Amino acid sequence: MPEAARDRPEEQVFFDDPAIDALLGVVMALAMEHYVLRDRLRAMEEQLVRAGQVDRSALAAAPASAGADDQRDAAAFVEDLLRPILGIQEASGAGGRFSLKRKA
Repeated sequence: MPEAARDRPEEQVFFDDPAIDALLGVVMALAMEHYVLRDRLRAMEEQLVRAGQVDRSALAAAPASAGADDQRDAAAFVEDLLRPILGIQEASGAGGRFSLKRKA
């Protein structure tokens, strides 16, 4: 075993299944990224308000109705987001007796 590997502390294990631990790591990384983006957006909005470029009450108001492009983009996002949950597999090798992949 290389010396660098011996010097590292053991990884924490929270679940019996290592795949669930890995998934938890992904979720935590995404949560951190989400927080950073939210914080930066808040800072940007504050700068725009202070510079007089944006009215604070307009930021809090409901957005104007979305155009057709925005609605298509939102629908495509939701479809892509839900695809794995609905069991629609993308890999060509994912077919088989127990696969949820739709048959052509």
